[in-house]
This record gives sequence, C-alpha cells and structure tokens, in this order.
Amino acid sequence: MPFLIALISAAGVLYFWMMRARNAADAAHDVMDMANDVRLAARRFGFRRQGNLHPVEGVDDPDVVATAIAATFFELDSLPNAETHRTLMVKMQSRFNINLSDAEEMMILARWLSAQCASPMAAITRLARRQYKLNKADSLDDLMSLISDTLETNGETPSPRQADALQDISRALKV
Repeated sequence: MPFLIALISAAGVLYFWMMRARNAADAAHDVMDMANDVRLAARRFGFRRQGNLHPVEGVDDPDVVATAIAATFFELDSLPNAETHRTLMVKMQSRFNINLSDAEEMMILARWLSAQCASPMAAITRLARRQYKLNKADSLDDLMSLISDTLETNGETPSPRQADALQDISRALKV
C-alpha cells in the first residue's frame, strides 16, 4: 500500500511539473507572437528603426501617429475598457478609411510606440511633436475627431490629466 501511494504521488508531481513546463512554453510562444505582431505591423506601415533616434522619429505615417496619440490619451488614467477600445477602432476605420485588420495593426504599432516613451504624458508630447513635423496642424482634425468621437460615443468626459494632454497636443501642434 505505501508503494502505491508513493507511485501515485510521484505521478501527480510529474504531471504538475509537466503542466508548469507546458504553460511556460505557451507563455514564451505568446510573447514571441506579440513581438512578431509588432514587427509585422511596423513593416506594414513603413517603420524604419534608425540608429541614434527614438522610435517615434522613425514613423512617417501621420495616421499611425494620430492613432498612437489617441490610444495613449485613453490610457492616461488607466487602461481603457473594452468598449472604449472597440469604439476607437471603429472611429479609426471610418476616419482613415481602413479595414479592421489594418486598424488592429495600426493600433499594435501605436501602442508599441507609446510604450517606448517614459510615460504616457511624455509619449503624447513626443508623438504630438512628430505629428507636427509630419503634417503640421493639418492632422489636428483627424486626431481631435478620434478623441472627441470616442469620448462622445462612450458618454465620457476628459479627466484632468486628459485635459492637460489636450493642451499639450494643442501646444505641440501650434494651434
């Protein structure tokens, strides 16, 4: 009887460690897939990583920069809820005349660009300056429509940090 209990215990321990190893392998594959998604999205939108420059400076598409600003704007206080994310994706599709898969790729690249900055406020400032270099104040309409339409649709109002971010965007775009 003790031999049988020891054998069952050993099988249980073996099963436990096999499941842990499998879950670790799955997590590693997920991380590699996320990195691959960012790489493919960057390639799709013509992002070029350049030596002594911040990644934001390598973006040449004003729509990607506007998306990054809008996504970062909604992440200022906390991560946006699913409804805000879904609404932003719909507004991107209608404003930039793109399909859902392009909007998803644009959002992946935008969130990665935002993550490359020190903080969300620093990201908004840097992205807004890049937007000005690319498109002057012409892209303000696209950006503000993304933000205001998403806020309106969800019945939200800007928080104090978001209001400060809107002022930073206006200053950076020299409006």
